Amino acid sequence: MKVEHLSGFDFGAAELDPSIFFETAASRLASGGRALAYFALPEGEAHRLVMAVGFDREGRIEVYSTQAYGPFRALTPSFPQLHLFEREIFEQAGLKPEGHPWLKPIRFNTPGAVPGVADYFTVHGSQVHEVAVGPVHAGVIEPGHFRFQCHGERVFHLEIMLGYQHRGLEKKFIGGPDGRSLHYAETLAGDTTIGHGWAYCGAVEALSGVNVPPRAQILRGIMLELERLANHTGDLGALAGDVAYLPAASFCGRLRGDFLNMTALVCGSRFGRNMLRPGGVNFDLDAALIHELKLRLENTFRDVQSAVSLLWETGSVADRFEDTGVVSKEAAEGLGLVGPVARASGVGLDTRRNFSSGPYEGFTLGVSGSGDVYSRAYVRWLEIQKSAELIAGWLDALPAGPVEAECGCLKADSAAVSLVEGWRGQICHFALTGPGGKFRHYKIVDPSFHNWQGLALALRNGEISDFPLCNKSFNLSYCGRDL
Repeated sequence: MKVEHLSGFDFGAAELDPSIFFETAASRLASGGRALAYFALPEGEAHRLVMAVGFDREGRIEVYSTQAYGPFRALTPSFPQLHLFEREIFEQAGLKPEGHPWLKPIRFNTPGAVPGVADYFTVHGSQVHEVAVGPVHAGVIEPGHFRFQCHGERVFHLEIMLGYQHRGLEKKFIGGPDGRSLHYAETLAGDTTIGHGWAYCGAVEALSGVNVPPRAQILRGIMLELERLANHTGDLGALAGDVAYLPAASFCGRLRGDFLNMTALVCGSRFGRNMLRPGGVNFDLDAALIHELKLRLENTFRDVQSAVSLLWETGSVADRFEDTGVVSKEAAEGLGLVGPVARASGVGLDTRRNFSSGPYEGFTLGVSGSGDVYSRAYVRWLEIQKSAELIAGWLDALPAGPVEAECGCLKADSAAVSLVEGWRGQICHFALTGPGGKFRHYKIVDPSFHNWQGLALALRNGEISDFPLCNKSFNLSYCGRDL
């Protein structure tokens, strides 16, 4: 987890001339930087373009800004990782990125829709056919539209259209923090309560100058890794189900619930709601609870190990997982993919290591792969083992002391970038305060915002029947992408 407090961050002082801004951004991205956030900040009748760039090898963040009164230079042709950011700026602020290859709105039927650019991409040919799925699905799932351009079973192109339930959550933070702000963070992507809750708390703590007590930091780490354990275990079971391997599917589905119950044992909520607060946590562990958690963790992990080992030992599973839905390292880096799907393609990005702080000082986990479904599954198994190891170690050496520190007013005219490695990947919360110390703007980048395009690429030249398996191997958030 990493928080970068831009102390006394004055956009007037930090402002760059437009030409220098774009040259600087292009230079930094070309030299190994990665876009953490890129958005348009309203300033009266005008806007300011703000970009945060992370340098993973150095664990460093830089922020640049420039005023924008109209069309601006698109960087997407050179840096595809910016394609959604620039489309969102056009959609929300009306500023056109000149040279962007396709300014289709990223949300359904929004005011930014422009005639002609909202059409679906099509492939023409006498034997090419189109398969449309959704947005209404035959199960308990949020709305999303998937349109395949196929030749027989072979997929030439998959276009993914989300944004049918845009809630405007980012705007709800403006004027805060207040009694609802943390609740919004915890529920913006419900299966990532601790990840987003921690990112929000980190931004508030940076802006109020609060140091979280060591015991509270460790407790947060325990809850974050329990969240990772539950979701990775559930994903491995779901992947087994998608290839009709029911033993692992059944076991992992039950064991996911055991991890959720451990979270509920600590704070009363299986998703971790109300565990965190700015300055620390609301719940502590006594000796009896620590003993119970250690016992449950040991037993559940042993069962997960037995269930998951069935996947690697079964030829029919390997046959479906291997060489399916491949995303190369070059493509993953170009699109700015994050989390397990990036690591499965050989991209060595993990916020816990690259931007380590708090309980993750000295964190190590080397992962790589060939970018297929098998790699995305196996990376989850490696992370399950690491999470269990971390929690066990923390429970054995939980430091004494308080579990909260009082947060005062936020510093006026400041900004903070807060990064957390959620179970899907890197979460970014970018908070800016105005003269009164209240949020004037709040930007959230869920890992799914980066990764949906990776799923589309995984289907290219594959078979359409592989879509459910590839989709589950990414397991991205609809609502986290549609804030």
